Order: sequence, then C-alpha cells, then structure tokens
Amino acid sequence: MARKNVLIMGAAGRDFHNFNVFYRNNPDYNVVAFTATQIPNIEGRIYPKQLAGKLYPNGIKIYEESKLEELIKKLKVDEVVFSYSDVPFEYVMTKASIVNAAGVSFRLLGAAETQVKSNKPVVAVLAVRTGCGKSQTSRKIVEVLTKAGKKVVAIRHPMPYGDLVKQKVQRFATYADLKKHNCTIEEIEEYEPHIARGGVIYAGVDYEAILREAEKEADVILWDGGNNDFSFYKADVIFTVVDPHRPGHELKYYPGNTSLRMADCAIINKIDSADAANINIVRENIQLVNPNATIIEAASPVTVEKPELIRGKRVLVVEDGPTLTHGEMKYGAGTVAAQKLGAKEIVDPRPYTVKSITETYKKYPNIGTLLPAMGYGKQQMKDLETTINRTKCDVVVIGTPIDLSRYIKINKPHTRVKYDLQEIGSITVETILREKKIVK
Repeated sequence: MARKNVLIMGAAGRDFHNFNVFYRNNPDYNVVAFTATQIPNIEGRIYPKQLAGKLYPNGIKIYEESKLEELIKKLKVDEVVFSYSDVPFEYVMTKASIVNAAGVSFRLLGAAETQVKSNKPVVAVLAVRTGCGKSQTSRKIVEVLTKAGKKVVAIRHPMPYGDLVKQKVQRFATYADLKKHNCTIEEIEEYEPHIARGGVIYAGVDYEAILREAEKEADVILWDGGNNDFSFYKADVIFTVVDPHRPGHELKYYPGNTSLRMADCAIINKIDSADAANINIVRENIQLVNPNATIIEAASPVTVEKPELIRGKRVLVVEDGPTLTHGEMKYGAGTVAAQKLGAKEIVDPRPYTVKSITETYKKYPNIGTLLPAMGYGKQQMKDLETTINRTKCDVVVIGTPIDLSRYIKINKPHTRVKYDLQEIGSITVETILREKKIVK
C-alpha cells in the first residue's frame, strides 16, 4: 500500500515535534515538505537527515507557507497537517478551506497522538495567547517547588532557529551556555530568567530525547509553554494563563482554547491593570468551557531598576517581540512602567527603524509606537541595536524578560522593568500543587 504524502505547516516548533513523535518512523506516511511562517529565515532550510530518521535519507525541505497551493500540486500531497499556534479560529479554517479546495484533507493532531509520557511528575504552564504571563507563572512554580525541596528542571517549547542538528538537545545552566549555543534574543528571553535563579532549562528539537536527559537530574519537570500551544508532555497538573486585557480571545484562538479546556487551574493574570468588566468576561468564559478548573486571580506588578530615569522624559519603550507581533498586544510591562512613573512621551520608533525591523512593522502594522525586541539571529539583533540607537529619545525603557543591554550596545540611558506573579486570595499556585500531590 502506498504511503500517504503529508505536508506539515509550521513555524519551527510544533511542526518538528509532530513529525518526530508521529511521522518520523511511521511507515504509513511520507512527509514531503514542511512550510514555515511567523518566524523569519526558516524557509529554504532542510530538516536534516540526522533528525529525520531512516525513512528520510535526504532530510525534508522547508518552504515558505505562501507556496502552499503550489506545493500541494507539485508534491502530490494527500494530507496537510496544521502545526503552529496563536492564530484566530478564522485563520485556521481559512487555511483548511484553501487545502480542501485543493482537493486534500486538513488535519490537526491532538494530545494523545503527540504527547510524550515522563517517568517524573510534569507541571505544564500554558496560556490562551502569547504574552499572558507564562514566564512569571513558571518562575513562581519553580520557586514553590524549590522551597519544597524539589529539584526542578524546566523544558521550554522549541525555538530552534539555528543549526538543527546541534540543537537536538540543549541544556542551559549558565550564562556561558547561552553564548555556547549562539542564542537569539527570543531564546535568551526564555532561558536567562531560569539561569538567573540558579535553575536548569532544556530546549531543542527532539523533545523525547530532551525529556530523557532532563529526567536524569529532575524530581519534577516543568513544561514552560510557548505561544498558546498545549504541552508536548502528558502533564500531572496544567496551569493555563488567561489575559483580561484581551477578553474573549480565550474562546477564539487556536490552540489556546484547547489549552484552556485542558487546564486544571486557570490563572486570570494582570487583574491589577485590567477593567473589572473584562475580568468578569474572562472568568465567565473559563466557567463556560472548563467549569471544573480552579481559578486563581493574580497580578503582575512591575518594578523598575532606575525609576528616576523615566519621570518627565521622552522614552523609547522596548517590549517582548512575539507579544507585540503575533500576540497582538498593544502594550507590555515597559508601557505600564512608563505611564505609571510619569514619562513625558512614549517616542514612536518607526521613523528610525532599519532593515528587518522596518519589515516587522510592515508585517504587523498595528504594533504602534512601541518597539518589539526582535532578534531572530545576529543580523536582526544588529538591526534592533541600530534602531534603538537611532531613535531620538532621552531614555530607553526595557520591558523584555531580559536585560537587553547585556546583548546589544545601547548608547543612551536605559532602565529595565521586571515583573513577577502575585496571587490574590487564598487559592495559590502552592495550594494547587499540594492538592495535586506534586508537593506535600
């Protein structure tokens, strides 16, 4: 019987995982191509033969998603598998319609087909959108587990933007490891906060191999999710973060709605800066789709290293890149801090952008007057540095999860904004972990 020709639509993350766990050694399927979107400079590469397995001695080519219809015909595709995240339902079904109109099937792989089982307890942190607050939630969970005497090893949703063979399994425990693996800003933003607290975090491409390495040194595995995707591992407890600044998104984005429905605990974050009406909308929607989920209300208060630099000044606010781009947020921690501390003006960086940063604004025109910390590779990091230094402002307010000044040279005064999860009320992350017997 002929193998079914499959094309996997992705963005260098979930797509590779779905291939590894479901298709790589499956004699019923022949993956003829990946397509790529969201992340720059992925298309044109090859998923290497060293990772693709014996059924794919030449590896698998990665194309631009814009060539989807052409590829379906050219490669005689029988089935298209959608494998990336943080997109509206309408977007997914539009892709499905394009695929179906080309005469082939459209598929979404579920948890049972893609999740790997660990021999250690797994705590998963998910969200309904990018930028809800997974990072501070993960840090809080690590803090609670560590205090309880558990050795926690975090595993981050993939961001393999470099040499995929070298990135098969990556372990980060020191700042030197970030340099060793030639990490992008997007990677550093996720890994550095764990390292700064003395933790260990793994990432890479082959998530079963990653898990087996992490299990050797962990009492508990923390799945530190990316975008609004669901976990690559079968979890013992799932925390899903929702954002009252984007009420209703928890019902309308894929696969964030899946992540909410899977939650043991839904965390309504940012209640300190959200409207009460929007908090109620989000709470009602949680109860609508997952009435058994425990709800935690939380704030993410910001602290500023040098608050005196902001008051009365013209500031350039640099926020987390994915949060502003495909996350569609209109502001982040840097904006909150600038407004709270009385900045005279938030300077529009668009007249000063160069090269790839200019292209980012063309692709995401609704970003507005904030600067997304785009850094997918050395050239884009250089473009970001040039844009910051060209912008006519008094101070740079860094609202990203890392101190950008460690990785790019900023030629004007700058200050960093930090934020942590603060639970409100008697139900906390710790009470959930005790209820689920992750800690005693």
